[in-house]
Amino acid sequence: MDDPSSSPDTSPLPYLRTDTADLLRTIVHALDDRKAEDIQVVVVGEVSSVCDVFVLCSGTSQRHANTLVDHVVDACREQGIRPYGSEGQGTGWALVDYGDIVVHVFDRETREYYELERLWLDAPRIPLAELDLPLAS
Repeated sequence: MDDPSSSPDTSPLPYLRTDTADLLRTIVHALDDRKAEDIQVVVVGEVSSVCDVFVLCSGTSQRHANTLVDHVVDACREQGIRPYGSEGQGTGWALVDYGDIVVHVFDRETREYYELERLWLDAPRIPLAELDLPLAS
């Protein structure tokens, strides 16, 4: 019988549950696959009761942003995970709620206007390299 203490933890950071970390990888890989810009993974669980993690990114156009949302939903659905809800697609700021993770997809102008990252300056970021992406964060 395998010793559970010898099996590697697949969580990128110890404060994320393995299922949350796996979902996070699926989401970020889907965004990267469709060339999302400026992907940021912000751990807000210690400073907000909304969720554990925000994933923020930008599309180059509204059409690109819509494609990003659709691809995230499809990639998660392939893993048997459906969002609790989504809203805003086609408005410049779309949100997809996966409970522990909320994905924010902006067009460039809307992201610059709201500067959501500035609201969470004290929250830690997860470097994309820790999610097995070849991108610099």
